[in-house]
Amino acid sequence: MDLTRAALLAGGAAVAGAINAVAGGGTLVSFPAAIAAGLPPLAANATNAVALTPASLASAWAYRRELARDYRVLGVLFLPSLLGGVVGSALLLVTPQRVFDAAVPGLVLIATLLLLWQNLRPAKPSAKDGADPGAERFALPSRPWLVFLLQFLVSVYGGYFGAGIGIMMLALLSSFAGDVDIHRLNGIKTVLASLINGVAALAFLFAGAVDAVATPIMMAAAVVGSLAGAVVARRIEPRKVRWFVVALGLTLTVKLAWDRFGA
Repeated sequence: MDLTRAALLAGGAAVAGAINAVAGGGTLVSFPAAIAAGLPPLAANATNAVALTPASLASAWAYRRELARDYRVLGVLFLPSLLGGVVGSALLLVTPQRVFDAAVPGLVLIATLLLLWQNLRPAKPSAKDGADPGAERFALPSRPWLVFLLQFLVSVYGGYFGAGIGIMMLALLSSFAGDVDIHRLNGIKTVLASLINGVAALAFLFAGAVDAVATPIMMAAAVVGSLAGAVVARRIEPRKVRWFVVALGLTLTVKLAWDRFGA
């Protein structure tokens, strides 16, 4: 692999790791970078999932203090996340390259619109003034099968493509979380996303769908970017980063659609 392609892969993965640590949506950077480096879309998606998994696991470990209070919620959502990740990754592996190529612009657009929706919705207080943010309890719904089904569907999407999955899960968690601290929601979301991505990554590795040269380059860069992003997160408002990613995603959607259908 030449230096230009390696730089594209490393740069995209590093920025993706940093964006995920700050705001989420980093796949919208690393995925097109992998395509620009010459990987076919299906291989770029599988390689991206494998490369970003260690950084996601590191982020999950960082939330271990918040997670100590939420094992009950994780227990409810663990199984649908596991099953959905398996189904989604299996769907990707059996999807013909031409079908996935045609679906990519729509998938990127969905992920971008999710980021846009997150930016436009009003901010939700993380806890009542003067209250202990760790004291609130999740109001688990009376019909857990509905949450199971919704989380399963989100996880299928995550195993298949993955971009925007964190936003989907935050929206689901917020629907029944009450006034639970946002850091606790992020902790649960990060663990479940790590599970979904990890299951998909194992499936892609086993099937030989990843690029053996690109994967270690992107993996190392993503970890470095994630560590840097944790520092940057204290200095940059996440919403500003998300607006940048939204603009990038819309531009990418137009380019991918033109490349696939314009000619």
